[in-house]
Amino acid sequence: LKKLIFLVLIFSSIFSNAVSEEKIKIGILIPITGDNKKVGQLIIKATRMAIKDINSNKLEIYPKDTNSNPTQTLKAALELKDMGINIIIGPVFYKNLIYLNDLKDITFLSLTNKTINLPQNIISSGINATSQVNTIKKFLKLEKIEKTIFLTSNFDYEVEIKKAIKQSKIKVSKHYIYETDPTKLTKQIEKITNYKIRKQNLSDEIKRIERSDLTESDKERRINKLKKRYTLGRVKFDSVIISDFDESLKSVITSLLYTDVSPKNKYFITFNQWFDKSLLNEN
Repeated sequence: LKKLIFLVLIFSSIFSNAVSEEKIKIGILIPITGDNKKVGQLIIKATRMAIKDINSNKLEIYPKDTNSNPTQTLKAALELKDMGINIIIGPVFYKNLIYLNDLKDITFLSLTNKTINLPQNIISSGINATSQVNTIKKFLKLEKIEKTIFLTSNFDYEVEIKKAIKQSKIKVSKHYIYETDPTKLTKQIEKITNYKIRKQNLSDEIKRIERSDLTESDKERRINKLKKRYTLGRVKFDSVIISDFDESLKSVITSLLYTDVSPKNKYFITFNQWFDKSLLNEN
C-alpha cells in the first residue's frame, strides 16, 4: 500500500507542476469514520511513510472523511476544491465516485481496482483485476498447474473479471458465475465439484466391498477406511480462482470444503485481500 501511495504522490507532484516553487496541495478522500475507518487509517499511515520516503517539503496533504458515503464524498471533495486543490487521492471505493463527474476541473486518483465506466476525471490507481489475473497466470505457470476453474459472483464486478480474463489470456477450464445466496451457492458448488456423483461413488464402493469375496477382516478394514471419507473420486480441476471478497468469499470456501474439496490437495487462489485480516483467523 505504501508503494502504491508513493507512486500516486509522485504522479500527483508531476501532474501539479512540481518545478514550481509553490507548495503542492494534495487532497485525500478516505473513510476516517464508519465501517471502513480501518482502511482509512492504513492509507493515512502509508501516506505518511511515502511522504517521508519522497523527502520533499513541497507536498502538503489534506485528508477529508468520506464515511464511505457518496454524498459525503462529494461534500468533502467540494471542500477541497474551495481550498484550491485540484489533485485528490481517493476515494477508495467505486461506489463513492458517482457524483464526482460534476467536478470537471479536479482529477481524482482513486484507489479503486475497477476500470470500467469510470468518469473522465477519475484515474484508477488501484490494483485492478487484469494486473492480478496476470500475476495469478504467472503463478499457475510456475507451479505447473494444468487445470484451473474460475469462480465469480454475479455481483457488479462480473464484467470487470471477464475483461481481465480476456486481456490476460489466462487459460481456464471453465468460468462459473455463481449466486451469492448461500442455498443457491451450495447447490452450484455441488454441481461444479460433482459432489453427488462422488458421494454416490463412495456408497457404491462400500456396497461392492460388502458383496465381495474378501475375508471379513479385510472387508471391515477397507469399509472402515472408506467411512472416514466423505466422497470418492476426483474433481476435474487442480486449482480454483475465486474472485470474491468478505463473507461471500468465505461462503464459497466453506461450500468447497463441504463438497470435500480441500486446500490440502487443491490450490485455492483469491484476489488481493490485504484489507481483510479476518481471513487469517479462519480455520
